[in-house]
Amino acid sequence: MGDAISAQSAPSSGEVRIGGRPAEPGFARQVEALSGQKLSACYQCGECTAGCPVAFAMDLMPNQVTRVALAGMSGEVLGSRSIWLCVGCNTCVTRCPRLVDLPRVMDSLRQIAARRGIRCPEPAVRAFHDTFLQGLERGGRLHELALVAAFKLRTGRLLQDVPAGAAMMAKGKLAVLPGTVKGREEVRRLFEECRRRPAEDDGHGR
Repeated sequence: MGDAISAQSAPSSGEVRIGGRPAEPGFARQVEALSGQKLSACYQCGECTAGCPVAFAMDLMPNQVTRVALAGMSGEVLGSRSIWLCVGCNTCVTRCPRLVDLPRVMDSLRQIAARRGIRCPEPAVRAFHDTFLQGLERGGRLHELALVAAFKLRTGRLLQDVPAGAAMMAKGKLAVLPGTVKGREEVRRLFEECRRRPAEDDGHGR
């Protein structure tokens, strides 16, 4: 990937293109501002990719995600499966000699993709993200049974994992009713504050 990225400017418009595709000016700065990570600190050693437990399923390797985002190739990275498949295990962080927190970068890219309405190539993963956050906002903490039920309804996988779910309920691993928690209003206010933020300095389409 690193060798394949080269920049050239279109003579008429001054548009920068990377590998024949347009690069988005300022995209790397947007990602850095949202994630708090410096993309240029990565020197492509590949340690993150070597240790990633889900790299086998990714279309862009973890080190390539950093490289492509730094190059401003927003369309390629925001439409990739990789940003949705990252499980945030932090294996890459512990291996990185530059201490780049790649899960934060991945999370920032997911947020930008969602705000721009870019179709997620992993709809079940996106459904789980949305269901998880909605349940957390509504109840202040996660209620596992409600999460599973809502996720199954969203994805249509109603009968999948029924034996496992029944066994967990029989052992008391899944509570039927959600527990009461303090500070639910504070949690809701946090969500509202996040929604009020201006597209996180996205600058896209404004």
